[in-house]
Parts: sequence; structure tokens; C-alpha cells
Amino acid sequence: MPRYVEINSLAQMMMIFRAMRPLRIYTLVPHIRRVVVELCKGFKEILLVTTLLILLMFIFASFGVQIAGGKLAACNDPAITEREKCFGIFEQKVFVTRMEVYGKNDNELHPKIWVPRVWTNPRNFNFDHIGNAMLALFETLSYKGWNVIRDILWMRQGPWAVVFIHIYVFTGCMIGLTLFVGVVIANYTENRGTALLTVDQRRWHDLKARLKMAQPLHVPPKPAESAKLRIRLYEITLSRWFKQVFAILVVINSVTLFIPWNVEEEKNSYKALVFMTGVSAIANILFTFEILLKMIAFTVRGFWQSRRNRIDLLITVLGLFWIFTHFIMALPASAVGGPTQLKEFTYTFGYLVVILRFFTIAGRKTTLKMLMLTVVMSMVRSMFIITAMFLLVLFYAYTGVILFGMVKYGQAVSKHVNFRNAKEALVVLFRSVTGEDWNDIMHDCMRSPPLCYWKKGVSYWQTDCGNYFGAIIYFCSFYLIITYIVLNLLVAVIIENFSLFYSSEEDALLSYADIRNFQQVWNIVDRTIPVRRVKFLLRLLKGRLEVDPNRDRLLFKYMCHEMVRLHNGDDISFHDVLNMLSYRSVDIRKSLQLEELLHREELEYIIEEEVAKQTIRSWLEGSLRRIKAQQNKDIPLIAHLRPFLNEQHSMHSMLQLNQMNAANNLQQDQSKQLSESLDNEDEELIKCKSTKRSRRSSIPELVGVRFFYSA
Repeated sequence: MPRYVEINSLAQMMMIFRAMRPLRIYTLVPHIRRVVVELCKGFKEILLVTTLLILLMFIFASFGVQIAGGKLAACNDPAITEREKCFGIFEQKVFVTRMEVYGKNDNELHPKIWVPRVWTNPRNFNFDHIGNAMLALFETLSYKGWNVIRDILWMRQGPWAVVFIHIYVFTGCMIGLTLFVGVVIANYTENRGTALLTVDQRRWHDLKARLKMAQPLHVPPKPAESAKLRIRLYEITLSRWFKQVFAILVVINSVTLFIPWNVEEEKNSYKALVFMTGVSAIANILFTFEILLKMIAFTVRGFWQSRRNRIDLLITVLGLFWIFTHFIMALPASAVGGPTQLKEFTYTFGYLVVILRFFTIAGRKTTLKMLMLTVVMSMVRSMFIITAMFLLVLFYAYTGVILFGMVKYGQAVSKHVNFRNAKEALVVLFRSVTGEDWNDIMHDCMRSPPLCYWKKGVSYWQTDCGNYFGAIIYFCSFYLIITYIVLNLLVAVIIENFSLFYSSEEDALLSYADIRNFQQVWNIVDRTIPVRRVKFLLRLLKGRLEVDPNRDRLLFKYMCHEMVRLHNGDDISFHDVLNMLSYRSVDIRKSLQLEELLHREELEYIIEEEVAKQTIRSWLEGSLRRIKAQQNKDIPLIAHLRPFLNEQHSMHSMLQLNQMNAANNLQQDQSKQLSESLDNEDEELIKCKSTKRSRRSSIPELVGVRFFYSA
């Protein structure tokens, strides 16, 4: 740190710029940068409503200047009412907080000091000019100090003047500030995209958030029929009255903390403390009995599947440990005059166990569980908003140390509330986030000469003055950004989650009953299942998620094939099947946004095409199998007829062969005779006879051949 820094110098400004280094994280973390971008996108609307509030403040400030400007000053001596007589000194009574002063009730004996008379305005506000009037009205927007303004206006101007401040509180705070909050929330949701969604798209958005929060029940299956005792205990532990009884027992256990659990309390109300600790011990024994019943009904393995059961078991073990150490070790040791350190430990440990037990009541009641989920989800989803707010508060803390680190103590700034270092500054600013006396701290940091030590050329570290204009800019900007903007972003997230968990069943695409039905069906298989078993799981669903394989055969095929395609034959989890069912239960053209819709339509087109190919392939394979089976079925008949057919065919073939042999022999004999006669006759006679014989001999051959074939 530099040794010499003048107030409002360039060196002090450079130190403030160096304090902005934590804000660089905004550019390094994408999620925080997205929060800032979403907020800055709606800056135009926020600026418009801010301008409207400033104009409203300007109108009322102008009116306040006219009716109360220069008229609120008074003498610090209550006995003086005229300015001309407000001089000299007077006796001022001294009041010491939480200290008995001799003669404090006697006007003559009460301690007094001499104080000079001063004609001055009220400490934190005045309407002498428009600047001070607007500052006073800005403080009034936070509901801080407006009753002081009302009382002083009543005393100085009369009852008619207080109408002015009441009208401003109604229009500026109740209407204008509510409008500002609404604009901040609306712009945040709009820039996140949720405000621009249609009704169906909004329902789909809420449904996806619901499905993300849904978890398997982890309830063990019902025991076998032979284990009658376990079946009876199983039904008892899952009954509604059983849960309600132990929920009431948790409340009774928490009531025991109405009185302090410590050694000092034994001196004042020993019997009451013993009674309360005894009731808590009995409650812990009953909780142990509950754990044993569940272990018998569910088996140890089934009991261990639920996280809530594990937490209950841990707290029950801690409770038994407390009973042992307190009632068996600490109390007997204290009764014989032993040290009390062990008893102090057991009292502390005991009420911590009771507090831990109280948090388990959320899992015993559905409504409380939903409320707890709302809180947890709001914290998780607003984590980056909280981080961004913390970084901004850290920047303001460093800047506060630079500007007001040496401010002297006053009415608000004290040893507990100051800017001496960054740790103290963070405490002050987190206090100011809730609006606790932020305006009083601002006025103490506005202190300027002659109310503090300062001379020209003195270093910043050597003066105890504040910074008048710096304090106004610092605190007003901090309260505007943090309280009116950032905190309202948290309100927007909480409202969104609250509407998510508490929306009506008519507005939801899938009701809690449908999701609960799927959880109960999944509880049969639990954890993960192979893809090939999805079809058996789908057959068990009822309600809106029900799929009838006979009536909706094609849809059933699509759903099964989608699981196979997305997971490549691997095991599938609870959310895999639930997400697939949610897509199939809505109209994707109405519920999905463009990018998600295109991706989903492409996936469904591919699935339909592959299912069609698979269906055709299965049909062809089935047809071929039927043809082959028919052929195999006809083979025995043919084989039975084959010997008879072979015998008939062989007889017919032998007859034909004999006829052909006879014809050939006849032709050969005729040819032989013809050749012999040709050798003995003349050539001409031979030709003539040969022609005649050949003509006559061709007739029986033709007749014989035709007869042969006709036969």
C-alpha cells in the first residue's frame, strides 16, 4: 500500500480500480458470465422503470422543498423555539446504555454536561434543496427512516404535512418499487428464454425439471408368501399411520429443546431438564425400534438401498451413543462429584442430535419434501447468481476500505461496524444487504470538516473524515444493484422453482401420479436393467404412460428400438426410460423448441425407418420359414408315392423299348433283302423296283410308328 494518498486523488482512484480485480472472474466462468449477460440484456427496461422512479422522486422532492425547505431546522435545546435565542450553552442529560447511573430518575441529580446551543437540521435528512430531498426520498424507498421524517414533519409543519410522505410511501414504495421488482424478474425470465415459450413449451420445460428431480423409490420388494411375519411388518412400515406416528414423534423430540440444555440450567430447573432429556431418550429408543422393524421387513440389504434409511440409521446410532454417554457415564459421574466437562459435552451433543433428527421430518411428509426440494433446487440453480453477488460485494468491500477505512466512530460506525479491513467491511455490507441501518452508516461515512480532522495536503491515512459524495454514490449504488436487482433475481429463481413443484395437475403434461406409478414399476427391477427387458417393463405401466402391445404394437416397437439404438445394447437407468416415455407422451410439435424438435424428429424418423426395415426383414424371414416348412411337410407323401410311380414308369419304358427294337429289326431285314435283290437285277430295273419297294415299305413303317406312339 502507498504511504501517502490524498483524498479524491488519482492514486486513490487507481486503488479503487485495482479493487475491481475480483470482477474478472465474471469473464472467466461461463455460467457467471451468462448471468451477467442475461441481466444486462434487460438493462433497457430496468433503466426505463428506474427513470420513472427518479421522476416520481423528483416530483415529491420538489413538493417537499416547497413545503419544508428551510423549515425543519431547530435548536438542540428543546426549551428554545426561536433561532434568535439559540445561542450559548445548556445542560444536556447523559444516558449510558445498560448502566445504572445514580439519580437517573431525578431531574436534579441526573448526570449532565454543558453543550453549546446549535440551530441545525435533523441529522439524516432535510428538504433545503432538491439534492438532499431526493436523497431522503431514496432512503425512504427502502422503508428506512420514513417514520422519522413523518414525525418531524408533524412537529414542524403540522398534521397536514405528513400526508405528503404517506402518499410517497404508497406510490413510490408499494407500487413503484413493486413495479421495479416485477420488471427485473420479467426481464430475467425473458432473457433466459422461458418467458417467450408457449404454454405447451413451458409445460415441457417444467416436466423436464420434474423428471430430473424424480428418483427411484428404493423400496425393497414384498417378501415371499411363506415369510408371513416379514409380510406383516412390511405392510406396517409402509403404512401411512406408521409414518405419521413417527413424524409426530420427531416433533415431540424437537419440543424438548424449549429449555436450554446446559449445566447452568440444572441449577434453575433441574426437574424440567431431566424430564426433557428423558423424553428425548425415549424418543431415540423408539426410533431404534423403527430401524429394527424396517431391517426385518426389508432385510438389511433392502434397508440400505434408501439414502433416507442410511441417514436415519446414522442419527439413531448417534442418539444411542448420547444415551449411553449421558445417562450411564455423565450423570452418575456428576452425582458423585466428578468433573462436569463430560456432562457439558453430552448436553451439547444431545441437542445437536435432536436438531439433526428434526431435519428427517421432511422425508416423512410429501408436502414438506416438496418444499425442501424447492429450497434445495433454488439454492443449486441460484449458485452462480450468489457467486456473482459475492464477488460484487467483495469489490464493494475493498472499495469501502479505500474510501472509509479511517472514518471516526459515530452513531452507526463503531467497533463492530466499520471499514477498517476487508473482513469488517464484508460484515457491514452483508448487513446492509438486508437493509439494516444502511442509511445511518452512509451518513456517518459522509462526515466532513469541521466534524472531523482534516487539513490541506494531509494523507488519507492521517484523517478520520469520510467522503461526502463518495459515500452517496457508494451506498446508493450498492443498495440499488444488490438489494433491488440481484436479490430479486434470487426471488425469480425461487418463484420459478415454487411454481414447478406446486403447479396444478391439470397444467402438467405428466402428473405426479404418473411419475409415482413409474417409480413403483421401476422399483420392481431397481437400479439398471438390460435393454432386452424394456418391453417387459413397459407392459407393467398404467395410467398415461401405459402402452398396450396389442393395440399400439407399432409404438411399442418404436419405444423398444429407441432404447436399443440410444444405448447400444448396454444397461439402461431409471431416467433413460422415463425420458423416453415423456417424449412419447407429448405432442413434440407443440411442446419442443425448434432445435430440440429437429433433433427429436430426426431420431424418430431414423427409428421408424429401421423398425420398418426390421419388420419387412422379419416378414420375409417368416415367409421363407413357412415355405420351407411346407416343403418339409410335403416330402413324406412324395416319398410314399415314389415306388409305385417308379414301377409304372419302368413297365411303360420296357414296352416302348420292345416296340422300338421290333421296328428296328424289321427295317434291318427289309434293307438287307433290298440290298441282295439289287445285286442281281439290272440297274434300271433295280431303280424301278427299288422305288416301288421303298414306297410300299414306307407305309407300314409310318403306320407302325404312328401305332407305336399312339400306344
